[in-house]
Amino acid sequence: MSTLIVLGPLLAMAAITFVLMFGMVITRRRAVMEKKTDPKDLLVRGGSNPWPPQAAQFSDAYQNSLELPVLFYAVGVLTLITGHANAAFVVLSWLFVLCRAVQSYVHVTSNTRKYRSYAFRAGAIVLFFIWASLTNRLITS
Repeated sequence: MSTLIVLGPLLAMAAITFVLMFGMVITRRRAVMEKKTDPKDLLVRGGSNPWPPQAAQFSDAYQNSLELPVLFYAVGVLTLITGHANAAFVVLSWLFVLCRAVQSYVHVTSNTRKYRSYAFRAGAIVLFFIWASLTNRLITS
């Protein structure tokens, strides 16, 4: 299987993370420039979030993109270096990326917890099956 086909979903997930990072930077900068956030409040967080809602949503979505996807990047690299990539891996990987894209979109727009939770759970289940599939192929090969 082509390396680019296998890496496609990983690159797409990285792109989502960068979009969230840039969105976070832009909304935070806007909050400081429009004096919605006092820069002194940013020195030590102390348990409270100094950002207005949109900046906080981008910040939280960005942080989320650095949590569960770490396992996705790891399984992607392991699948590639062990030579166990197949069509199921690619399809499941794109499904995981779709779930993460939906979760991120909901997070930075309506921020409806129910829909974010559905997208998160679906992505986590898909990721579990990606790992289970790789583990099975490694054990049986």
